[in-house]
Parts: sequence; structure tokens; C-alpha cells
Amino acid sequence: MANTLLTIDMITREALRLAHEKATFLGTINRQFDSSFGAADGKIGDTLRIRVPSEYTRRQGSRVMDVQDSVQVSTQLVVATQDGVDMRFNSRELALDLDSFSQLHLAPAMATLISGIESDVLVGCTKAAYNWGGTAGAAISSLTAPMAGRTRLNQALAPKGDRYIQVNSGQMAALVGGVATYFNPSGAISEQYREGLVARTAMADYYENERVWSMANTTSVTLSTAKLAGFVSTLGQTSMVITGLTVSSAGVGMKFTLANIQDVHPETKQSYGVLKQFTITAASDVSTYTISPAIYRSGPRQNVTGNGTTTSSNALTWLGANNSTYALGLMYHRDAFTFATADLPLMGSSEKCVRRQYDGLSLRVWQDSDIRNDELLTRIDILYGYAAIRPQWACAIVGASD
Repeated sequence: MANTLLTIDMITREALRLAHEKATFLGTINRQFDSSFGAADGKIGDTLRIRVPSEYTRRQGSRVMDVQDSVQVSTQLVVATQDGVDMRFNSRELALDLDSFSQLHLAPAMATLISGIESDVLVGCTKAAYNWGGTAGAAISSLTAPMAGRTRLNQALAPKGDRYIQVNSGQMAALVGGVATYFNPSGAISEQYREGLVARTAMADYYENERVWSMANTTSVTLSTAKLAGFVSTLGQTSMVITGLTVSSAGVGMKFTLANIQDVHPETKQSYGVLKQFTITAASDVSTYTISPAIYRSGPRQNVTGNGTTTSSNALTWLGANNSTYALGLMYHRDAFTFATADLPLMGSSEKCVRRQYDGLSLRVWQDSDIRNDELLTRIDILYGYAAIRPQWACAIVGASD
């Protein structure tokens, strides 16, 4: 269909198709909340509260009932980030057939847009994941690190299906080179997945993604200790004073363990015999931090066991060496994270502003003419948000330093 004037609706649909193909990470996480935003019959603003299932303690024996309060905990998904890409076309370019137009203009534009969004979301989700598997400084040349991640997901009671791993090409090369026999999928299975899938093994689909986060440890993360202010509380401690950071503060996403503070089974509350892992989510100053997960010492949400007081300090061990950078792959269940887009409002006449949805992605294409230069100005916009709704169902995969 050469020499057919492209319409804005054709451009919008093709842009969505290209975005869908390039969303390697976004296509493997939860998007069930998309329809909650922008609904004409009931707008909810830019924030959706996601309820987390209640937890309870077990009563043993036939003694008197010990009735427990149902404490409803929720997390928030904020859809408030607007990104886009802007283009201009002349009459000759608009007379191209759709395939040529897509190859010359839309494909690179959508690659830039979706790659940037996917990078932001993947990095943010990796920072939010507090578990990790592997040994910092050791190359991922076997399934040891992914299997450690699998163990963490199993211990957090993540469902066994819908698990994925995102690693960069260097990590994937080391994996495939070390255990090549495990990476031999059939072509029929491979064709069912998005671009970037390498294989499925050890209960997960392996994707190659150059957008994985590189965690840069600061120069003062040795010999640190943490004073667990309020550690005797059962309400969920999220604040921590960390001493020993003599040069600079710890960055968001840096991960650590605390001496004597062990992980427990989410239901039985029995110790796993391994240290609980944590991540930094915010920094108030050089020594005061917000951490995840919140620490519960008892009750239905108990997630640690061990010794700690408000006056003593526990030795803190960071993931990796000081002044070193590590590329962190990510293993996760699809419901560990959620991504949602909202319908942007239509502007001006309907012929010049079109909105379409495809597989959980909502794009708006808006055009207007520039008569002086015989050009059509085009902007493509997306409004989105993401959240770590079950970060315990994710695990960073660490290997050699960069």
C-alpha cells in the first residue's frame, strides 16, 4: 500500500505493537491494575492502594480462644510519571507506506521511549528487592547464584510458576558458557516469548537485558554497625541508625545483613538458619536510613528472630566490597512487581489526538500541523507507575564486580 497517507490511528496502533515487542521486563510483571486508572465512570486519582493479605498466628491445642485482630496492610501504586517522544514529519515522509514509516521513524522512537521506561522500572524494582543470591566478586559461571535466588523465592513462599530472571549479556555469557547443556530450548517454545528470552531452566525463564542495575557501593561500607532503634517493638521497624560510614552515606538499593538477625518461615516462624537480608530504601542523612523489609520480632507478621536491643549495635555486613560496582541481575515472580498505565485525556479534535491500548499499555498520539514548514508535529505520550507489591518474591543475582 505504497503512497498511502498514514493516519494517526495507524501510527498509534503500530507504535503500541512496537512498544509491546520491546518491553522485555515490563512484559513479565503484573499489570492487572491497569483498568483502575482513568475509568470514565470512577476515577481514583493517581494512587491505587493494593491490599496485602492478612497474617495470623496459630493456636495450638484446645485452650481458650485467642482472638486476633485482622490488621489490613496495604502498599501504594502511584501512576504519575509521564514520558514521551516527539517527532516531526513532512508531507513526503507521511506519504510512505506503513512498513517504511515504521522502520524509519516509529521503531527508533519507540525503542528509545520503552527502553528508558523499562530501565527505570527494572532498576527501581532491583533496588526494592532485599534478597540476593550469589557471591559478590565471583563470576556467575554456574547455576549456583540462580539456585540461591530460587531458594530465597521458595523460602518466601512464592508460587513455583511465572518466574523470570533478567541478566546482562556478560552474566548470560558466563552462565551459558559454564552450563551450556541447560540452555538448549526448542525453537517452538522460544517463539512463544518476547525478544530477549534465552532459555528456561532451574524453574525460571532467562532473559538477556542490558538495563540491569549496577550497584555502586560507597567508599565507607566497611566495619559498619547498626543501632536498632526501637528494635524491641513488634509494630514493624523501618528506621535504622548505621554507624561507621565515615566518608559518605549508603546509597538507595545497597543491601546488607545484620549479625544474629535470622530469617524465618513466613507461616511457622521457625528460623531458616540464615541471616535476614535488607535493602536501603531512603536516606535521611549520613547515618539515618529507611530499610526494607520492616522488622517484626513477634506477632503474625514476624519475619526475623535473633538478638538486638535499642542500646546495643549489631555488626552490619554489606553486599560486596567498598568502592566497588556490581551488576545485579534480578530473579522474580511476576506478582512481585506491578506496572500500570493510565489513559491520558484526548486533546483537541478526535482526528488529531488518538488513544489506544494494547496488552496493558496505553499510548496517546497527538498531532498538529505546522503550515509554515509543511510539517506535522507528533508527540507520543504514556502515563505510568510501578510498585514492588511483594518484594520478598524477588531476589537480586550478584556476581563479579565491574
